Amino acid sequence: MEVSEKRELHIFPARMRVLSGSVLKLIAIVSMLIDHVAYAFGLGAGIVLLSLGETAVTLYTLLRYVGRLAFPLFVFLLVEGFIHTKSRKRYGIRLALFAVLSEIPFDLFCSGTLFYQKQNVFFTLLLGYLALCAIEALDKKWVAVPVLGLFGVSFLLGADYGYAGFVMILLVYALRKMPLLCAMSSACVLSVASAAAFVPIDLYNGKRGFVRSRIFKYLFYVFYPVHLLVLALIKALI
Repeated sequence: MEVSEKRELHIFPARMRVLSGSVLKLIAIVSMLIDHVAYAFGLGAGIVLLSLGETAVTLYTLLRYVGRLAFPLFVFLLVEGFIHTKSRKRYGIRLALFAVLSEIPFDLFCSGTLFYQKQNVFFTLLLGYLALCAIEALDKKWVAVPVLGLFGVSFLLGADYGYAGFVMILLVYALRKMPLLCAMSSACVLSVASAAAFVPIDLYNGKRGFVRSRIFKYLFYVFYPVHLLVLALIKALI
């Protein structure tokens, strides 16, 4: 599924591509944090920014829209990691490990209990990653079987972002050199607000950036369960 250079379809010219992968990670984490803080505490729900007839756009709504940038960014970074990792096995194990470690914080954040009907986003990323591995490893006539199987697992698990998240991973992989089409796909599959994530993605320069050490790399993984746990505990105490 390698995309030809001639078929690239970008939003911005090449000279404007100045953002490293590390910057994209920061944008993803900050937008995710803004979204989760707003969701957990109803932040800005009573502050009306704009009224359109009977529809009111509140600060809470705006913050949740900002949060819609996070998942497409994480998906793009997953695809980049899949393509450039030195060990796809270790990459997959790492995703599986943090899927398990994040589940209790995710349940507490979403429901205040240890049992919640959905699974955290690392499960979505893991299943999509396994689908990408199957696409590259298997013959075309057989690849549909594991991919559809993983799609079914994603649906049954109720992984975060559901089947749409799984489909989005495949689309970003297939269209990774065509951010404009990725943005259009995201608007259709996820939400219109999520399409804005492909603005910083199209400004990506292909470089790793400042996140080079193993400690920094794992800090980005650890942030997800830790911030969910902290928000869940704060919510339980107030």
